[in-house]
Amino acid sequence: MIYRYALRGRGDLTEWRDAARAYLSAGIPPEMIDWRSMDDADGLFGFDDNRLPDPLPNQPPLHVPPAFIKLAGAVICHSDPSRFALLYRMLFRLAHDRRLLQMSSDADVVMAQRMAKYVGRDYHKMTAFVRFKEMPLPEGVAGRRRFISWFEPDHFIVDRVAPFFQHRFTDMDWLIMTPKGSASWDGERLRTSDDPAEKPDLRDETDELWRTYYASIFNPARLKVKMMTKEMPKRYWKNLPEAELIPSLIANAEASVMEMARKAASEPLPFHHRLQEAAANAPVPSKPPAGTLPALKEEARSCTRCDIYCRATQTVFGEGPPDAKVMFVGEQPGDQEDLAGKPFVGPAGKLFNDTLALVGIDRQSLYITNAVKHFKYEPRGKRRIHQKPNLGEVRQCRWWLTQELELVKPKLVVAMGATALFALTDMRQRLEDVRGEPIAMEDGRVLFVTVHPSYLLRIPDEGRKAEELIRFREDMSKISRLAA
Repeated sequence: MIYRYALRGRGDLTEWRDAARAYLSAGIPPEMIDWRSMDDADGLFGFDDNRLPDPLPNQPPLHVPPAFIKLAGAVICHSDPSRFALLYRMLFRLAHDRRLLQMSSDADVVMAQRMAKYVGRDYHKMTAFVRFKEMPLPEGVAGRRRFISWFEPDHFIVDRVAPFFQHRFTDMDWLIMTPKGSASWDGERLRTSDDPAEKPDLRDETDELWRTYYASIFNPARLKVKMMTKEMPKRYWKNLPEAELIPSLIANAEASVMEMARKAASEPLPFHHRLQEAAANAPVPSKPPAGTLPALKEEARSCTRCDIYCRATQTVFGEGPPDAKVMFVGEQPGDQEDLAGKPFVGPAGKLFNDTLALVGIDRQSLYITNAVKHFKYEPRGKRRIHQKPNLGEVRQCRWWLTQELELVKPKLVVAMGATALFALTDMRQRLEDVRGEPIAMEDGRVLFVTVHPSYLLRIPDEGRKAEELIRFREDMSKISRLAA
């Protein structure tokens, strides 16, 4: 036996829920119910009545998860005729397995979530594209302003979205008409109807204002047709007066961009003269004395000795006391250092600072710099992945490092990593062969070699990482004793 049940099918969850409860309490399986709505070919009036079966005796009440009620409330608004059968099938299955909604790959769950997503998208588009037109009050009648609009949703969302407009436009009377129902607000009561409305003629002088506004804000240089049609699908264009301009604006975009470029080269900005005047009256900053670290840092800001500067945010120069006894030299700034303009402030810098604190070294007493002053990286999506500088780039940047050494005159120089060792000595040998022991240099300084903190962060094996951290702390303890 096949049961037939007809619904108005206008987004009202209650009418479906009452019938579904009755069928479920009678133990009727999904395949024995033929759900219909007034939009079907034989329509609501194709049935004499909607007779429901008697419930089975001693049936326990069914409690469904709140998540299903929320999901069903959205799905029931979809215009797909299969939505009633889908929801009952899920309800019937929930009676036997309450974990159904947790099965993200289940075909019924996937379909229901997809329908809910489309309903949510339709809701969003309605809140974005409803355009109210003011209706004049009868002559001699005073009262609240009245507005009317027309919208064509894909689904039965009028009841669902009406409270949004009540909250947003509570200070005016309005009527929203759609082929799938209407909603109105008079300042006291929100009314909705699921009867289809006929499209009124709402053309007036404000249409030209919309077109003027849209043409003025349209930027041909930033035109992305796919993104534009995604945010404002073509099916909505017929009810938006400014949409009439879109085809011609797209067609003329390239010519408009060329015209903008031509004007930009010949016509100064309206406030150009004020900028020039302010620049002329601005005090000239005093330059630091020549032959000092501040002067060297200022000079390094405009460094173009190698190609790394082209993509870096800024030069990351060394920092610390100009008479520091100990100078630490790393490889190059990382992503966070490039943005901050300071050395060793990222993850490797945190590890470096923590280790200094453990062995009793005050970072403020050190001069800290890098062999290369710009961040070399490879872009991968939104991330910037560190790239090791080549020997030519290190040699070009050695000019700055040499001057830092001459100005600071440190007693002890610590090379952290192979790049720093090469920059200081031109030595290309295994780090392990020279690590951990002081090396006398020709200029009278002492060189100490250890690993770079970023090396420790990249060790995948936790046991080996712990061992290397202990060795790094031991190196720092030796540095502390050498600097005393």
